[in-house]
Amino acid sequence: MQHIYVNFKRFDVPSQMGGVNRISDISSYASTIIPKCEKELEKYKGKCEFVQFYPEAQIPSAVIAAKDSVIEIGCQSVYRQDVKVGGNFGAFTSNRPAAAAAALGCTAALIGHCEERNDKNEILSLGGNTDRKVVNTILNKEVLAAQSRGLKVLYCVGEKDTELDEWDKVITEQLEIGLKGADLSSVVIAYEPVWSIGPGKTPAGKEYITKVAKLIKSVIGNVPVVYGGGLKEANAEMLSSIDEIDGGLIALTRFTGEIGFYPDEYLRIVELYMNGKENK
Repeated sequence: MQHIYVNFKRFDVPSQMGGVNRISDISSYASTIIPKCEKELEKYKGKCEFVQFYPEAQIPSAVIAAKDSVIEIGCQSVYRQDVKVGGNFGAFTSNRPAAAAAALGCTAALIGHCEERNDKNEILSLGGNTDRKVVNTILNKEVLAAQSRGLKVLYCVGEKDTELDEWDKVITEQLEIGLKGADLSSVVIAYEPVWSIGPGKTPAGKEYITKVAKLIKSVIGNVPVVYGGGLKEANAEMLSSIDEIDGGLIALTRFTGEIGFYPDEYLRIVELYMNGKENK
């Protein structure tokens, strides 16, 4: 089974306000995107899992639009604590507990994305704490909270440019601490080579991605590993040729001009990747 994800980050912000949503009003974004994708994705039913992670404001319309399709809807992380009957009724202002995500209709959560890790590291550093193990411990609480509500987890790991000399140690810590006590049967790992993501940076190559994917599977066992550094048209065939890679995470489909996510380009990426896997 392959796994292809989309992280719709900043798609709740119109382009005129600095976002990359150029297709529709933010309130109808999901209900515009999903119908343009679902029919073409049906041919991969049973071969590939498709999950789309939306900002919270767009989740309800996404759940409705994806009903009876092969597309599942996920949320962008959950809070490390949760509500419970007879206990905390949810005094987590500004944070989304896993119960809320499940109640909205989500089936998965994206946890540990490099942007989430950066945010937590920055907060800790303001207090003088630079111990990266602390962030992994916090993320572990999020993973367990998500799973307690029946949510599948896409857990992201990856090294920064300052960590290249100890990339294996960094990733091993992220796995062993972040997934401690987790049900690995409902976890997929996304590898993000943080040092190679962004304008002007050299993308990680096949050999490097392969060695990291092999390390992940040696540490955590037979858990699916997807490429989180951006599955795109330019690398779909290359990634599909790596035995240890089981899919990818997409954020944008176009990186120049009117950058953003376009359904026809997304379907082309899926086709390139899946054809590569099927024709190996």
